[in-house]
Amino acid sequence: MRVSSVRGPLVLMTVALALTWGCAGSPENSGSGTSSPVIPVVASTNVYGDIVEQIGGEHVEVVSIISDPSQDPHAYEASTQNRLELSKAKVVVENGGGYDDFVGRMLHSAKNSSPAVINAVQVSGKTPSAGPELNEHVWYDLPTMGKLADRIAAALARTAPADADVFRRNAETFNDRLTVLENKEQQIKADHGGAAVAATEPVPLYMTEAMGLRNKTPADFSEAVEEGDDVSTQSLQQTLALFTDQQVKALIYNKQTTGPQTEKVKAAAEGNGIPVVAVTETLPQGEDYISWMTANVGAVKSALDR
Repeated sequence: MRVSSVRGPLVLMTVALALTWGCAGSPENSGSGTSSPVIPVVASTNVYGDIVEQIGGEHVEVVSIISDPSQDPHAYEASTQNRLELSKAKVVVENGGGYDDFVGRMLHSAKNSSPAVINAVQVSGKTPSAGPELNEHVWYDLPTMGKLADRIAAALARTAPADADVFRRNAETFNDRLTVLENKEQQIKADHGGAAVAATEPVPLYMTEAMGLRNKTPADFSEAVEEGDDVSTQSLQQTLALFTDQQVKALIYNKQTTGPQTEKVKAAAEGNGIPVVAVTETLPQGEDYISWMTANVGAVKSALDR
């Protein structure tokens, strides 16, 4: 597996956002004549790196450790460069929940480093329900990302108090745009609540749950795919039957982790006229968090409207 450390680009809102749901907004810069030193921030993935940049604007310099779709956070091995960047960080944003444990390992071994660490799973307040493990993909949960934006603004403000109002206003703008998108999820729930869908992995389930959709995928199928294990013949046949028997309205497909069995499921959906919605775990090039999630929500709506 190829690994790299990539600096997350400062993503500005563009006219293209007018073509998607949601209202445009961009990070606010300080209007004062004085400027605080740029705050070094390390994020485990470019999803969190982008959110930091939207809150911090020109006042932050963000390193996103994982931004390449070929990189698997579960198996990522930190590099010397990662360790150096982390040692300089004033703020660190990680997902937690077992998703990006490499961050915790690096922090544990770092010397003379005590950054403010923001753990998205902890911010979410989510805990495993009886039986299933925690779905750690909390960046698909819009309310959690709103809380995270506020937490990031507070952490940056402690580091650069003179710019606290800028961070607070940028977080408010981010949350306003999230609210527009949450309203779109609620409209889908009103129109399609109770509809059944399938998903190759648990990645998008916070989003589909917010829309009131039922996930009919056999749990052992999704778990095996997520863990990189072989899917049992019985589980595969049960999953394929969701499409041959027209039991679901859409398949939500993680295109970053594919294999023979998920490809067979995708082919079954397409062969039976079931719409396939592709999702990813990292931010696609040229997108910011809001435009990315807007596209995801829009794709599910289009699939259900067919």
